[in-house]
Amino acid sequence: MKTSMFWYKLAGAGLLSLGLLFSTGTTALASCPAATVADMKGVKAGKYPQQFELSEFERNAGCKMTFQGNPDIAKLNAKIRGNTRNLPPVEQRLPSEPLIYAPYDSIGKYGGTLDVLSNATEAGTSDFLSVRHVNLVRYLDDLTTIVPNVAKDWKWNSDFTQLTFYLRKGHKWSDGHPFTAEDVKFWYDHLALDPKIMEKPKDYVLVGGKRMTVEVIDPQTVRFNLPAPKPGLLAHFAFSFAQGFQPKHFLGKYHPDLNPDADKLAKQAGFENGLAVIKAYYGNSDWTDTPSPLLNAPDKVAKLPADVIPTLESHIYITDTTEGRHLVANPYFHIVDTQGNQLPYINEQDEVYKNDNEIRILTLVNGEADYKAQSLQLSSAPMLLENQEKGDYTIYLKPEITLSNMSFNVTHPDLDKRKVFADLRFRQAMSLAINRDEINDVALFGQGTPKQYTGFSPLPDFVDKKWESYMIDYNPGKAKSLLDQIGMKDNDGDGFRELPSGKKLVLNMNFSTQGIDPQIVEMVGQNWAEVGIQTTVKEVTPDEYRSAQSSNQLDVGMWRSSQPLSIVMGNNELWVPPFENYFGHRTGMLWAEYVDSNGSKGVKPPAYVMQLIDDVNAFQSSPIGSAEFKRLGQRMVKNMTENLLKIGIAQKPAPIYRKNSLKNFVEFKTHSYEYYRTYPYRATQWYLDE
Repeated sequence: MKTSMFWYKLAGAGLLSLGLLFSTGTTALASCPAATVADMKGVKAGKYPQQFELSEFERNAGCKMTFQGNPDIAKLNAKIRGNTRNLPPVEQRLPSEPLIYAPYDSIGKYGGTLDVLSNATEAGTSDFLSVRHVNLVRYLDDLTTIVPNVAKDWKWNSDFTQLTFYLRKGHKWSDGHPFTAEDVKFWYDHLALDPKIMEKPKDYVLVGGKRMTVEVIDPQTVRFNLPAPKPGLLAHFAFSFAQGFQPKHFLGKYHPDLNPDADKLAKQAGFENGLAVIKAYYGNSDWTDTPSPLLNAPDKVAKLPADVIPTLESHIYITDTTEGRHLVANPYFHIVDTQGNQLPYINEQDEVYKNDNEIRILTLVNGEADYKAQSLQLSSAPMLLENQEKGDYTIYLKPEITLSNMSFNVTHPDLDKRKVFADLRFRQAMSLAINRDEINDVALFGQGTPKQYTGFSPLPDFVDKKWESYMIDYNPGKAKSLLDQIGMKDNDGDGFRELPSGKKLVLNMNFSTQGIDPQIVEMVGQNWAEVGIQTTVKEVTPDEYRSAQSSNQLDVGMWRSSQPLSIVMGNNELWVPPFENYFGHRTGMLWAEYVDSNGSKGVKPPAYVMQLIDDVNAFQSSPIGSAEFKRLGQRMVKNMTENLLKIGIAQKPAPIYRKNSLKNFVEFKTHSYEYYRTYPYRATQWYLDE
């Protein structure tokens, strides 16, 4: 499709704007005004935008709030195995200090099922996870301001070495047990830093590689004591899927360090020991979408106290299969609207797995889902836009924070390939061989921006913009010259170069649509073939891609990467081998093994990689905006970009899909995982008007 026709369809969508939505939803029992972001009814703003603490709202609105619950909540609760059947009244289920949301457009109405698509178990699911997600804090929809969520508030000390969170009195887990500061300490001490659970602690639970301590001041006050400054720690809790708490009352009884009878209790349920039960519920990672016992221990579920781990999220799983999952509303959720109605409004959520991209797009075109963003690529936008009216949905094209990029496996198990991939001249040649302008015109409808990968997106203002255009000019002649210098010649006359050793080279470009647009991969493969590098392109599932990446078998890594400055300040994963996590774009797997084992295994990284590790840790502890902070950030970008560990292609927009019956939906600023997808936009106040 030509660019002009693409934008004609876009314009036909009415500029993809929402307009104001109003409903006659549930309320009228409360005396407080039905304040919304669209119309605050004269209620004075609170300390944080779009939300209030209870006493703050009552003071600002001049009212006394009463509470109402979902009329179907008893039926929904009855589906949650492990919960008591006699639910207390809503006033006793809510914290004594609930969080008050001003809905975007209208007070919602209860009921309905949110229908969503994912690719497979643990593949393409973060989009849906974010809809029900909570953490201690979150980013507001301006993607700049951090506001409370599970925590009522927080306080830093003067040098950012002590972060105190204030929790909500009376807050309860989904099974009705109290949530307290002990649950934060349990998560940190006995899950995040326990090598029996987490083989390697994640960077965000450390400061410069050193552990913090978590101190319980009282049931509603918990303090993180840091060995060095790390102001980005708060931002981590605002965007990360990894929640800073887990139910001690539930998991702690299976932990041998906390309960001497843990193993005995576990064996009664058919497990080897208590740690096996914890892993069945929690997994051995911080990913909150680890398959539940319903999947990984189906023969033992009946002997466990519940099907899934208790949650603070808006909904909880009641089924978990290889075809999908189903959830119901959490009867103890801690947020209400300005009329005192307990959220969420939507009764149930249904997640269906469809790993074939064409089937997913057809499902959306037919209007058979309520929301979708993850795995939607720009190449699907024309079809989705064309069918909006017929399918009764709206498509929003929003910029991605990340940019599509590729990497070469610099620690490849084939030593001949490793030698070439680790040669900077090869990576330079491969960057110069890519015709980004043509890719933008053909694959991205002219809506992309060719860029080099720098690690940051957007590039901080203290870093020279020149790095975004480093070696992105199309120059196949220079690329061929560099390959000649390496000794890569076409010895057999088939039009393709061999390795310097004389061995045949074929780049296997296996990719997942979840991570990168197929047409980009195809066009890059053709560009490389034109300078004499033979390629094969094959689409695989996300699980297949990640498995090959984890086992160091990929020739070429392909995904989207980059993070905003605020995230880099709290998370160093893009700057330390393997340069992202399991779900992203990793390279240098054996470098990572060397770093993790303190040199006892793996392959020693080059000096610039060790410099990156030191610099990002120092960067995170430097005073924000200081000369040292800027100097370190500049050197990080220089090292990352000049060495072309990841070769940038382009930054582009991507589609976000919303069924028109889904209300209180506000346009997103970006199509991004980096702020955790829907989390800044308060999906817990969505409702269905069908």
